[in-house]
Amino acid sequence: MSTRPLFLSTLLAMLLLGGCNTLDRLSQIGKTPELRPIENPVEKPGWRPVSLPMPRPEMARPAGANSLWRSGARGFFRDQRARRVGDILTVEVTIADKAKLDNETSRGRTNSDNLGLTDLFGFENKLQKIFPSSDAKALDPASLVAAKSDMLNKGVGKVDREETIDLKMAAVIVQVLPNGNLVVEGRQEVRVNYEVREVFVTGVVRPEDISPDNSIRHDKIAELRVAYGGRGQLTDVQQPRWGAQFLDVVLPY
Repeated sequence: MSTRPLFLSTLLAMLLLGGCNTLDRLSQIGKTPELRPIENPVEKPGWRPVSLPMPRPEMARPAGANSLWRSGARGFFRDQRARRVGDILTVEVTIADKAKLDNETSRGRTNSDNLGLTDLFGFENKLQKIFPSSDAKALDPASLVAAKSDMLNKGVGKVDREETIDLKMAAVIVQVLPNGNLVVEGRQEVRVNYEVREVFVTGVVRPEDISPDNSIRHDKIAELRVAYGGRGQLTDVQQPRWGAQFLDVVLPY
């Protein structure tokens, strides 16, 4: 079966898909972005209720006689720091790393070896018959083999990198490990015009490391994963076109 019709049909489909986006973008030229009307979010076609990990429900017990305290209540003198699945805490990510390294190595070696056979029961005189030469005196048993080698290696390496991240965001406890450590995960999206900024953070924390204000620093989070990026028109402009990306992958040169 020829692959040419399949290739042409695939190319045509990609052009049609790109054409829909192009026509939509062309229709917005010279116009201000329209504001959406106020709607009931529950009645939108794509609306889905939020589903997050939740702790097991606790039955509230009635207050004892002559007491305002109820067993199982989360207020009064109880620690309000996050500790259960579904609780929220603040993650502070303040990274200001700077690494600079210069390394230069140089190595040289010179070898010289000489091997001769000056006396071996008189057999050294028969070497001329074994190794014939136009000049019989050219063969000297005292210096039969001579080897010499020179080696020089030189390497230069340099690393100069600087990273700065400073952000705060809320995260949710999604799992409590058997040893009591907490797995937290947080996502944040902010849209400005046609650009969406996305932030993602996850990791494992100890309950003891959570501050009294219910926050935790990034240097106390194990297996920390932080992703900061975006999507939209600005990000789209910064990316090469799909054709250039395709050629960059398949071309061998």
